[in-house]
Amino acid sequence: MTMEKTFDAAEAEPRLYARWEREGCFRAGANARPGAEPYAIMIPPPNVTGSLHMGHALNNTLQDILIRRKRMQGFDVLWQPGQDHAGIATQMVVERALAQAGEPGRREMGREAFVERVWRQKDSSGDTIINQLKRLGASCDWSRNAFTLGRTDEDQMSRAVIRVFKQLYDEGLIYRGKRLVNWDPHFETAISDLEVENVEVEGHMWHFKYPLAGGETYDYVEKDADGNVTLRETRDYIAIATTRPETMLGDGAVAVHPSDERYAAIVGKLCEIPVGPKEHRRLIPIITDEYPDPAFGSGAVKITGAHDFNDYGVAKRGGIPCFRLMDTKAAMRADGAPYAEEVAKAKAIREGGAASEAEIDAINLVPDEYRGLDRFDCRKRVVAAITGEGLAVTGPDGAPLVENKPIMQPFGDRSKVVIEPMLTDQWFVDAATLAKPALAAVRDGRTTFHPENWSKTYFQWLENIEPWCISRQLWWGHRVPVYYGPERDGENFGFSLNSSLDAVQFKLKLFCAETEAEAIEQAKAYYGSEWQIKINRSDDKRIGISLPEDRSRNTITIARDPDVLDTWFSSALWPFSTLGWPDETPELNRYYPTSVLSTGFDIIFFWVARMMMMGLHFQKDVPFSDVYIHALVRDEQGRKMSKSLGNVIDPITLIDQYGADAVRMTLAAMASMGRDLKLDVSRVEGYRNFSTKLWNAARFCEMNGCALVPGFDPKSPREPVNRWIVGETARLREAMDAAIDAYRFNDAANAAYAHVWGVLCDWYVECAKPLLQGDDGPAKEETRATAAWALDQALILLHPIMPFVTEELYGALAPRERLLVHADWPTWTAADLADAEADADMGWAIAAIEATRSARAEMNVNPGAQIPLVAVGADAATAARLARVGPLLARLARLSSIEHADAAPKGAVTLAVQGATLCLPLAGVIDIAAEGARLEKALGKLDKERAGLEAKLANPAFVEKAKPEVVEKERARLAALAEEAGKLAAAQARLAELA
Repeated sequence: MTMEKTFDAAEAEPRLYARWEREGCFRAGANARPGAEPYAIMIPPPNVTGSLHMGHALNNTLQDILIRRKRMQGFDVLWQPGQDHAGIATQMVVERALAQAGEPGRREMGREAFVERVWRQKDSSGDTIINQLKRLGASCDWSRNAFTLGRTDEDQMSRAVIRVFKQLYDEGLIYRGKRLVNWDPHFETAISDLEVENVEVEGHMWHFKYPLAGGETYDYVEKDADGNVTLRETRDYIAIATTRPETMLGDGAVAVHPSDERYAAIVGKLCEIPVGPKEHRRLIPIITDEYPDPAFGSGAVKITGAHDFNDYGVAKRGGIPCFRLMDTKAAMRADGAPYAEEVAKAKAIREGGAASEAEIDAINLVPDEYRGLDRFDCRKRVVAAITGEGLAVTGPDGAPLVENKPIMQPFGDRSKVVIEPMLTDQWFVDAATLAKPALAAVRDGRTTFHPENWSKTYFQWLENIEPWCISRQLWWGHRVPVYYGPERDGENFGFSLNSSLDAVQFKLKLFCAETEAEAIEQAKAYYGSEWQIKINRSDDKRIGISLPEDRSRNTITIARDPDVLDTWFSSALWPFSTLGWPDETPELNRYYPTSVLSTGFDIIFFWVARMMMMGLHFQKDVPFSDVYIHALVRDEQGRKMSKSLGNVIDPITLIDQYGADAVRMTLAAMASMGRDLKLDVSRVEGYRNFSTKLWNAARFCEMNGCALVPGFDPKSPREPVNRWIVGETARLREAMDAAIDAYRFNDAANAAYAHVWGVLCDWYVECAKPLLQGDDGPAKEETRATAAWALDQALILLHPIMPFVTEELYGALAPRERLLVHADWPTWTAADLADAEADADMGWAIAAIEATRSARAEMNVNPGAQIPLVAVGADAATAARLARVGPLLARLARLSSIEHADAAPKGAVTLAVQGATLCLPLAGVIDIAAEGARLEKALGKLDKERAGLEAKLANPAFVEKAKPEVVEKERARLAALAEEAGKLAAAQARLAELA
């Protein structure tokens, strides 16, 4: 069959992929040899709502290179695909769609109907990214595609999550507690640090006076660098600075550093929060803590433990109560008793009255006039009230001191609203305990990071790990498997009947159970057989007791926790939940632990470390032996891709334009370990041309009758050029194996590129032409067989990187029993196949040809002119070599003759090569005077341009004001001009030899 002139990627890629899938080429164990070792990679599950971006394209290309090569090597390969249910992201997509369609929101729909609506969304659009990964060529075992969330608790993936929660709860490693979390007021849920974007914004720093209790005064002093103390003034207040005045209402103390002598006289005394009705203002203590910086602002810091992470630490250390000021939408709380009554409760706590966390949390210290206000509206009112009362610190001009300054503000990465640190009841994992084995596993080498420096990031996080908040106030996700009922005290309950979980007024009894039936059995055992147990599945979650008059069916109603689990909780189980756990499956026994995890640096904390913790705890082994941290894909100027910059590159658009192979080859060739990729679309175009080069080489072979010979022995060729290409092919195999084994994907891709383009398609094809186009005979047949073998080996070695074009050519080159995806990976070594004499001859010939061509170009010799060559001083070995490769040198360097002489002829350009001096007599071939004038003119023009560029780059105004990419471009141009000037100077020197 005659090959088409070009490779039509748009037609061939879907056809080839469909065939691979149809024939089961990607299934676990496909192509595995008897007794094969397992090799498994778990795909980092993309969000089910997501679409392919360049980070996905890079990571999955690199994983596919590993997978395809191991499959060809006969390993028992599993590349496990799947998607993450992405709690917040997916819920956001559906809520936005409901709003755009004018449909009722989730609260109007109710939980059950809303969750079903999300499942419909997942079913309709969840395959988007799967299909895009297929466009990329990802050879996952799609028959095993997994999803982190089951429709019911009985589904395997949900059973795995619930089993882990229950076991950790029973072991005391999961607990419910009150801690400060990142709170998203838009979604009304806690979120992880990963979902917070810290953005620099224009902010304000207000300075306020907190009057000392009872009008007390003190001498405010300052100390200079020499230790001299100066009395500045007598004050009846302590000054603080804040960017969030609305949180002053929840202050529990003012803190100063223990070494700050300015405030030594008032430590332990009380000061007044300058907000709210005067007759009810709270007094708070002045305390010491290491947190305040004496050199920053006034050195005094207000402590609002329920709304600031640093303050929370101070409050916990100092036993300071934390008062929550805001509701779930970050509006000032509107619930609770009147302000005066709440202040009285708070004062009682300060004066030593016992209070539980629940009682403290119930106290609302927001004055009546601020209740229900948005936090930022409240801020304006608070600032105005304090300023109006004269309690704002004033500047030299007498005006209130307000600094305009940039501040780092946390935003929800999806909601884009300001995150509020919020003290709430949440579920936590004792991550510090689970982290110890995970730290040890990397330290002792059971798991290795590539590049190794990322292990430092891993250690730093795990060594300073905080409890992991795993609960989310969402509806889409794994429901917390805990049920609540009233706590029993002997025969008494002591609570109001039928209270709601949202406003519970009594102590709760928790039942952690994998199923409702198990929860009911636990409740029966706790309450006694005389009680009937009922589960409330409605949205209002009312619990309590029911006592009919005849007492025949005394009933206790329990309700399940409404929260769902952090998406990262289920993702942490990915390496073993995807293999069927908690069931004992053959896949679990076969493929766990997995071989490699390839992922981005940004989720080392949130995913890699947590998989290590869970894998070691539940499987007693690390989840993977190697962790490869891939680079970040940036634009050609090195900027991070973002919609706001308008520099996002869509990989599917590139695939449509250039084909998947070109995109994959580009990403692999640029995937230098530890360095970010600067993606230039022109590179993709260049690798599309590389694919064309390979295609044309195959067409050349076809046109010259190069066909694979069954049983061809690569050790059999006798012609130097054929022995040379065989050795070069073996070296390529060794280089690619070494590079891929070390995760140096760029080295593997660049070695393949250099071999295919520069060695096989250029030098070998050119050198083999005389043999292929000569008379029939053993040399011609040998060359045909060798060329076919060399091309075939190149296709095999390139396949993991460029699977489509190589598969197409593999089928066109010869009839096959198997597809290329299942071809045997070569094991030849250079020691097996390389021929030292042939390598030396070809290396010498190529160097001589390149030197001759370069000299001709420099001297402006007519490309079609045949010129003589004289070898001067050739030793015996070089003379013999010249006899062997002379015809090749003459043909490719356009030589009319090759002669030997004892001295260089007059008017000759000399070329230094190993063992001889080669001379090109050009005096009668070119016009020396005209050529000299041409070179002089070109060099003068170039020197002028160089001088202008050098002056421009020496100008500080240009370097400082111009965009960095513009400066870099000019520097690159200057370097190119310097290189060109060097070539012209060399040409002038050669021309001088002819005079």
